[in-house]
Amino acid sequence: MRLLKFLAVIILLLLGAYAASMYFFVDENKDFTIERKVEYPLEKVYSQFDNLQSFTRWNNYFSNSKTIKIDYYSPYSGEGSAISYTDPVTENNGEMFVRFASQNKGLRYQLFEGDNENPTIIEVKFKKVSENQTHIKWMVHTPKLPVWTRVKNFWTEDRFTENINKSMVNLNNVLGNKVEKDNQLAAIKYDSIMVEKDESQMLLGINVSASNKKNALYRNLAMNYNKVYNFVTIDLGKKDDEFGFPMMIADPDNFKDKEISYYVGIPLSKKEGVTDNNFSFRTLNGAEKYIIYYRGSFEGSVKAVQQLVQKAKKDELRYGDVSHMFIEPPVENQNVNVKISLSVFK
Repeated sequence: MRLLKFLAVIILLLLGAYAASMYFFVDENKDFTIERKVEYPLEKVYSQFDNLQSFTRWNNYFSNSKTIKIDYYSPYSGEGSAISYTDPVTENNGEMFVRFASQNKGLRYQLFEGDNENPTIIEVKFKKVSENQTHIKWMVHTPKLPVWTRVKNFWTEDRFTENINKSMVNLNNVLGNKVEKDNQLAAIKYDSIMVEKDESQMLLGINVSASNKKNALYRNLAMNYNKVYNFVTIDLGKKDDEFGFPMMIADPDNFKDKEISYYVGIPLSKKEGVTDNNFSFRTLNGAEKYIIYYRGSFEGSVKAVQQLVQKAKKDELRYGDVSHMFIEPPVENQNVNVKISLSVFK
């Protein structure tokens, strides 16, 4: 009995010492600032923070879980937008609100985690450094914690900083694809043959054989593109900003045959584990290419392919595969908007 009393006294003394140390030496809440620079224009950076549907795709707090479920509430972007989230695996849940928004200048978020009625307040300020560089500043104010859980404040800033670092990697990937697509669209000049040196790309897609009769090939292409798109977005969980324009690769001489074999794929940044044997990776090597932009019926694009082949023959160059990069995804019974590229070499 004496031993039990002695142990009880020791435990009470330890708890008292812990409570006293937390009360006198640990702040009940944390205030800290984190600053980063990104190599993209202010308007493009701000829009990724202002729209919560975009924000949750690259912010590591939300994007690092494949089981998280997020509900978005109107107006979806800007002041008054909000989300609620729950993760059945980690049992994390909460709500986030945009309480203030000043276009291209700043935002104020409130994040309620779990049952805590006091939010974490996050203010984000944006500053244009140059045409292609933006400074981002986070000012974080965490909610007050009771004495018994105040020890969490020792690692709150480290956790937030780690999340920011991972999020910046994701944001750069998203903006990289967006800027590349915007630049490609801005540079379009239709129906003129040009010379371009493409970089290599990694595609994920499927190999297909199809009838080359009128409209049959394009119907088949649109159907198989949808298969690839669904696999990339649903099975691999990729968002539209995380991959490039869809591509069709074929032998240019096969467009004269009754049946044609082709590969339809979507560019990804790296290889990933794929368990479905219907899909395969293919490397599109960087090379000098003759290119032409074409807009019209898919059947009419065959003439553009022939123009590139004739140009290569006239210049006494050998040629390889031809690729169709669909600036607008292929849709049955609709015209196409494509960049057609023919690999050439001596």
